[in-house]
Amino acid sequence: MSGRDRLREYRGKRDFGRTAEPGGDAHGAGPGAPRFVVQIHDASTLHFDFRLQVADVLRSWSVPKGPSADPGDKRLAVPTEDHPLEYEEFEGVIPAGGYGGGTVIVWDNGTYEPLSHDRRGRPVDFAQSLERGHARFRLRGSKLRGEYALTRFRGGSGGDGSGGDGSGREAWLLVKTAGGPAGSGAPDPRRARSVRSGRTLARVAADDRP
Repeated sequence: MSGRDRLREYRGKRDFGRTAEPGGDAHGAGPGAPRFVVQIHDASTLHFDFRLQVADVLRSWSVPKGPSADPGDKRLAVPTEDHPLEYEEFEGVIPAGGYGGGTVIVWDNGTYEPLSHDRRGRPVDFAQSLERGHARFRLRGSKLRGEYALTRFRGGSGGDGSGGDGSGREAWLLVKTAGGPAGSGAPDPRRARSVRSGRTLARVAADDRP
């Protein structure tokens, strides 16, 4: 499936005449290691969005409490629609009344290294490891560094996220497994600053509100 087809849900939820979010018109991924981004999104609920570049889209999860640098923390991560690669740079205010209305800042970004292997130690395609429900990777960001894993614990890979057993929406766990400096959980999102602009949510809301 092409990136444009994979962005059908993303594009269908947004009015690009109102929102400054990217429309997903860029073609293909650039050279180099795949990218990741963590954004703080002050929408109907305040949460973190964790996104990994997989081929020519950003696979995305909503992480209510944010990624943690403490290996003892298991953070709920709920899949959302794929986003365009350009979304890594998005920071601003999504107009009220639109999908995801609220303020967004880029809390962290950088590259990542896929680490998934099969039982014989052979590398596994990263998209395939996600389909199977367990993917390991090493983050190289400004704030997040070290090895992490995403593990699906509820729901299947069918398009609606339902496990077919009444368990409801698909859900994953995001956990730090090794490497990098040990630390505590994600910061207070109201006080956190953008890695791109140094601004807080409140500053962006004041500067960028339509």
